[in-house]
Amino acid sequence: MKSNDKKQKLPYVERDISWMYFNQRILLEAANPAVPLLERLTFLGIYSNNLDEFFRVRVATLNRIIEYDDKNIRKEQEIASQTLKQIGKLHNRYYQQFEETFAKIMEELKQENIFVIKETEMTPKQQAFITSFYRSRLNGSTNPVLLINSRPLDDQNDENIYLATRLIRKDTEGKIKEKDYAVIELPTADFGRFIQLPDVDGKTYLMFLDDVIRYCLPLIFVGMKYTDYEAYTFKFTKDAEMEIDSDLRTGVLQKISKGVKSRKKGEPIRFVYDQQMPQDLLKKLITRLNIDKNDTRVAGGRYHNFKDLMKFPDCNRKNLKYPVWYPIFKPELNGTESLLTLIRYKDRSLHYPFHSFDSFIRVLREAAISKEVKSIKIALYRLAKDSKVVKALICAAKNGKKVTVVIELLARFDEASNIYWSKRMQDAGIHVIFGVEGLKIHSKLVHIASRHGDIACISTGNFHEGNARMYTDYTIMTAHRQIVKEVNEVFNFIEKPYTPVNFRELLVSPNDMRKRLIALINKEIKNKKQGKDAYILAKVNHITDRMLIEKLYEASTAGIRIDLLVRGNCSLVTGIPDVSENIHINGIIDRYLEHSRIFIFSNGGEEKYYIGSADWMPRNLDNRIEVLVPVYNKEIQADLKQIIYYDLHDTAKGHIVDGSGENLPWKDIYPTLSEQPVDETKISLFRSQEELYKEYKKNTE
Repeated sequence: MKSNDKKQKLPYVERDISWMYFNQRILLEAANPAVPLLERLTFLGIYSNNLDEFFRVRVATLNRIIEYDDKNIRKEQEIASQTLKQIGKLHNRYYQQFEETFAKIMEELKQENIFVIKETEMTPKQQAFITSFYRSRLNGSTNPVLLINSRPLDDQNDENIYLATRLIRKDTEGKIKEKDYAVIELPTADFGRFIQLPDVDGKTYLMFLDDVIRYCLPLIFVGMKYTDYEAYTFKFTKDAEMEIDSDLRTGVLQKISKGVKSRKKGEPIRFVYDQQMPQDLLKKLITRLNIDKNDTRVAGGRYHNFKDLMKFPDCNRKNLKYPVWYPIFKPELNGTESLLTLIRYKDRSLHYPFHSFDSFIRVLREAAISKEVKSIKIALYRLAKDSKVVKALICAAKNGKKVTVVIELLARFDEASNIYWSKRMQDAGIHVIFGVEGLKIHSKLVHIASRHGDIACISTGNFHEGNARMYTDYTIMTAHRQIVKEVNEVFNFIEKPYTPVNFRELLVSPNDMRKRLIALINKEIKNKKQGKDAYILAKVNHITDRMLIEKLYEASTAGIRIDLLVRGNCSLVTGIPDVSENIHINGIIDRYLEHSRIFIFSNGGEEKYYIGSADWMPRNLDNRIEVLVPVYNKEIQADLKQIIYYDLHDTAKGHIVDGSGENLPWKDIYPTLSEQPVDETKISLFRSQEELYKEYKKNTE
């Protein structure tokens, strides 16, 4: 196991391939008949949106590796090339699944009296409605770009959808005298992707904006004397890796701002088009978009850019959506007592979105106005558009508190929002720190200094109201003296990076997190060999770090039970005799995005608990400032263990993650778990998010 030859043969799924497997789990949820119909459309939208980002970032990176002229990276180029080929095959396979699922949902919508009709299926009254809609609202928002010269289309926005039109002028005998070509960007930002027509006899009718514009082409090109109009949907995805100016004379803020603007200049790397598109029109588009042999081309159906399905109208059909789960206020945090005092009395926790994020906001607001609070420090990665967090911090600054905000400007695709809020905070007198050169700050930390005792908050997720309604995340609020002290030292480290600092309680990257995680696993191996209790329970978003994976294989070989919950990338392969037969992985896709990171080590019967921001990926362990915090409060430990056990037994929304990419559902309970607090009679239908919500709600009654 320790020989170099053996290590070379250890199974490993390339990160980007494992991501494709993960995204297919979302696609499978869209196809699940047990999911409410309109929610299935949302999952299709999530799948499509994820795929766009994947191509904009990850596939773009692979293309760059392949195209980079350097003999020293031949091995990396070979791997990148093989990965791209496999991605292409998986993409084509999944695209067929997507199209089939979409078509099935459209048919099921008809059974619910919801009809998504084409421009050729309208009644005269509906035609009159669309004509009126165009003249009163849509006119002026559709501006064709004629393909009459060699000017490239690389300045077009890849977040939108387009119609490629072929315009034909025939003579009186029907012979083609002239052909013109044009591209129309759909104004989805102004009108949405779906136009709702008047109901008829209790039936709801909608149209894709694509089809509305198809019908209105004679109105758009009025006076041009065309006789025939054709329109085909297409979309493309650009390389979104920002070219950040490294000129030291340029401030960090300006560099990132410039990088955001540069995205529209990125090269297209994926081109998806209607397979019915005529060859002459297709060739013109490929030329103008500068699509080459390494770029992904997909001949698809009539519609693309399905991320818009996330905003499909609910048509006043609440029965076709998930029932509302209102966030729960924990009784002990919802009274009239000071939350800062309550936290100093004992550790508190919040599990979003089951618990209300407003309780955390209340902590910040109290700190902002409390006379005993001297300063607030907070690390922010993503910010909501209307951030109550920032508003509380601005309030604190106006009340004379020393407020320090560490904001990560490189939070992908949220840079513009973060820049806006950073300027607002600077104007309010807040000390804003724009990250660390060479290190992303991904930790989620708060330090509140008070005359009566400091407190700290450590979270698995962003301090973001929107995320807290959609992502499962966990926040610990504590007055534990050493933990609070070390949280403050993390902020000091951020201000003075790369200075030597030792952490006793916190696991901090890039400082020593990987080393200490390996030490924890080694302790389990040692305990197992000594006949002591040994197991590892972990919940993460991604596992791709080779060193940790090898160590988990070693632990499995030693006979240690390892039960993992992995939502996304997973390079680990389970079930291999003498390597990973003691490892089981569940991947849950449900109404909330699984995002919390929880780690439990048996430690010979004296369990060690940790939560925090870090996944088990090289980027988290080497290139980001991440924090894991130990959990000592017994009530919180019990809650964390319940979360892990419930998730491990999720057979309703869980999938077997084993490296094969099959994503099969669990038919039976985990064979290695016998101490679970779960009703065995319901195990085949057990849904962890639903059961957790019921449990939390019961605790408030």
